[in-house]
Amino acid sequence: MRAWQFEGSGKPIALNEVPEPTPGAGEVVIDVKAAGLCHSDIMYMEVGEGTMPFLPMTQGHENAGVISAVGDGVEGWKVGDVVGVCSSGVRPPLGMFTPGGFADKLVADALDLARVPEGLDLSLAALATDAGMTSYHAMIKVGHASTGMKVGVIGYGGLGQIGTRAAVLAGAEVHVAETKESVWDLARAAGVADVVGDASEWAGKGFDLVVDYAGFDTTQKAVDAVKRGTGTVVQVGLGLPTFTIQSASILGKTLVGSLGGTVQDIEEVFGLLLDREIEPAYTDIAFEEIGAGLERLRRNEVSGRLVARFGD
Repeated sequence: MRAWQFEGSGKPIALNEVPEPTPGAGEVVIDVKAAGLCHSDIMYMEVGEGTMPFLPMTQGHENAGVISAVGDGVEGWKVGDVVGVCSSGVRPPLGMFTPGGFADKLVADALDLARVPEGLDLSLAALATDAGMTSYHAMIKVGHASTGMKVGVIGYGGLGQIGTRAAVLAGAEVHVAETKESVWDLARAAGVADVVGDASEWAGKGFDLVVDYAGFDTTQKAVDAVKRGTGTVVQVGLGLPTFTIQSASILGKTLVGSLGGTVQDIEEVFGLLLDREIEPAYTDIAFEEIGAGLERLRRNEVSGRLVARFGD
């Protein structure tokens, strides 16, 4: 079968022929139908050679498809079920420590499966397994966005647009900071109160919560925006490997990191997507375009998400 694999530092991702997988106990094989492309894929390849347990490594951690084989001991799932795969579940992260879904077939732990509801497009199902789950979990489960809160979202990309809409649906007054003016109208259409080009404009504005989906030297700006005593910053984005916070600015405020989410989060996002309460911007590409798509992401040329579609 075909698989897009990272082969080592300085090398572009390669399209290779690899053996088809078989399920072990507690596992299923999925015929992948849609796989989202993510900046984390690029990060994995930048740090991968010193971290990945083996090379080459098949990339891809946003996956949805159809179960084609079931291993011993699997209950509640059968061949033909349509599923998404949680990228922060029982199995170590796909594409980093175990083979991912930029391939015709994928092995997954049955405990990491989320049931895709009938009628949900598989491109949306795929992006919900990471972009949807991660953004929703950070905003709702960690940040506890709710009615009456003043909430800031830094970065209106693939994660930010989902987190923004989740906060609006929760009843919060939502503000967005995004450098790309081309997506400002999308943010306004999602129901936000205001859009600015730089989160530094929020300094001293007394936000209850700011979720930073960017991480490009933006965390200090988030800290400066939240109120002292009860303000919270949730860090999600890792645009830069390090950032600096002024010591005094964090006193009386909470800064917490959010990583991934749960199968329940994914299925809750599935429901919102099916009801069209959240309508993220995305572009379908062919399986053969994954390598070129990752290069577009690396050059910051993509608004929203890219999703590779393949199979029938």
